[in-house]
Amino acid sequence: MICGMKQLGLGLNLSTKKTRKREFWEEMERVVPWSALVQIVKPYYLKAKTGRPPFAIETMLRVHYLQQWFALSDPAMEEALHDMPVFREFAKPGDVARLPDETTILRFRHLLEKHDLATDMLRVVNDILQAKGLLMKKCKVVDATLIAAPSSTKNASMQSRDWCTASWAGRPT
Repeated sequence: MICGMKQLGLGLNLSTKKTRKREFWEEMERVVPWSALVQIVKPYYLKAKTGRPPFAIETMLRVHYLQQWFALSDPAMEEALHDMPVFREFAKPGDVARLPDETTILRFRHLLEKHDLATDMLRVVNDILQAKGLLMKKCKVVDATLIAAPSSTKNASMQSRDWCTASWAGRPT
């Protein structure tokens, strides 16, 4: 007889609170042209001949964008996929028993870099967001937030207003 064991849950998402992350991901579902991005990567994506089947291109793209939006290293991205159900839900890995590990994430990023795809694809998504009046701000690992953005981020003296990298001493109050 087993005593003292607790049931952790059935994997059901019964939370009714809509978090900022969940709102962010819902917006990304609406605005990011996932199928178009898949078509850009498809000619370069390796087909498995032996061994485990590769992850779907869309899953790897979603993981790549999560990594960029939340400034996560490859090991941190792997951990986030294992630790945070909302990250897995957004990445859509299909089989949750098998998630991309840090080496798979690294190889996918290198594939995008080798064929000069990463920068252009991120620019496409940022252009779409900007056209909708949204701006991606990335200051901390803990959050990525969409904000309504003015058409210019320069002040009267034409200096950039980047508070993420500006020192607190130079920040106006």
